[in-house]
Amino acid sequence: MATHASHEIATSLEQLSLEDAQWVWTRVPVHRQNEILWEMSNALREYLAQGRVPDFEGTKVCVYELVDGKLKQVEIHSRNDLENVKPIWIDLLNTSKAEREFIGAHFNLELPDPLDETELEVSSRFFIDSKDAIHLHSNFLLDKLEEAKSVSVLFILHGGIVFSLRDEELPVFKLQKHRALTQPGYVTDCVDVLLDLYAADIECSADSLEGIYATLNAVGKMVLNERVSDDQAAITLSNIAEEESENGRIRSNILDTQRALNFLLRARLLKESQIEDAKQVMRNIESLNSHTAFLFDKINFLMDATIGFININQNKRVNQLTVFSVVFMPINILAGIGGMSEFSMMTQGIDWPIAYGGFAIMSVFVGYLTFLGLKTFEKRKLIRH
Repeated sequence: MATHASHEIATSLEQLSLEDAQWVWTRVPVHRQNEILWEMSNALREYLAQGRVPDFEGTKVCVYELVDGKLKQVEIHSRNDLENVKPIWIDLLNTSKAEREFIGAHFNLELPDPLDETELEVSSRFFIDSKDAIHLHSNFLLDKLEEAKSVSVLFILHGGIVFSLRDEELPVFKLQKHRALTQPGYVTDCVDVLLDLYAADIECSADSLEGIYATLNAVGKMVLNERVSDDQAAITLSNIAEEESENGRIRSNILDTQRALNFLLRARLLKESQIEDAKQVMRNIESLNSHTAFLFDKINFLMDATIGFININQNKRVNQLTVFSVVFMPINILAGIGGMSEFSMMTQGIDWPIAYGGFAIMSVFVGYLTFLGLKTFEKRKLIRH
C-alpha cells in the first residue's frame, strides 16, 4: 500500500463493498488517510471516515484577503474554512487533483495541473476562457546555488481573485507575500498582486545577471593572463557554458513576462495606474534585454579567447615535437652508420668499447650542436620581426 498513489487506493476502495472497504481502511496508515480522503466520493468518505473532512496541508494552500490596505493570510485547515472568505489571492503549491477540483468547484472554475500547461504553444499560454477567467502561463526564475532553472506557474484571474498554481517554492512569492503583508497600500486588488509578482521576477532576474557579470569578470581575469594551462582552460570553458545557459534562461523568462504583460495591455484588463506599472516593468525588461545581449557577446569573446589559448598550447607542443625530430635526425643518421659493417672497417684496430663509446659521445655532441643551431635561428627570427 505504501507504493500506491492516493488516487489508486481511493479508486480501489470505491470498487469494494462497504464492509471490505471498511476493513481495508482500518489498515491504511494514518499519515496517508488525509490525502486518500480527498480522492474519495462524498458518500464513501462519510461512511469510512464518519464525517471527517479532509484537511489542507498548511503549506499547500495559502489564502489572502485584503484588510486595511494590506494582505491578511486566512488560516485554511479544512474544506469548511473556505466558507465566508473573500480572498484576492489564493496560492496553491503542489496540490493534488482532488484539492484543485474542490477549490475550483467552490469558486466556480476549473483549476488544471500547472505541469499540464507547460507543453502549450506560446500563442496558447495567454487566453480568456468561456467563464471569462483569464489564464496566464509564465515561467519564473529559481536561482539556486547548485542549480538554476525555470519553474512553471499558472495564473488564473477570476471573480476578483488571482489563483497561482505551481509545484515548487519560489523566493519571488515569499518576497511578495512579506511585502504585501507588511506594507499598507502595496496592493489594492488581485491584478496588483499579479503585476507585483511579475515585477519581482524581473528584479530576481536582474540580481542573477549581476551574478553572471561577477563570474565572467573573474573568468576574464584568468583568460587574459599570459599563460593559461589546459586544465585552467577546461574549467574556464565549463564556467562560461554554465553562465551562457543561465543567461539564455533569464532572457527566455523575461521575454515570457513581456508577452504576459502585452496580453494584459491588449486585453484592456488594467486600470490606468496599473497600466503605468505594467509599462514600467516593460521598460525594466527592455533594459535587461540589452544586458543579456551584451553578456552573450562577452561570453562569445571569452569563449574564443579560451579556445585561442588552447590552440596556442597545442602549437607549442607541435613545435616541441618538431624540434625533437630535427635534433635527433642527425643522431639517427649517425646511428645508422654505426650499425653498418663499414663502421667496423673504419674502426679496425680500435677496441670496440672505445670505438662505440666515442661514437656515442660524438652523436650526443652533434645533437647538442643541432639544438643550439635551432635556438640561434629562432632568436634571430624573432629579432627580425
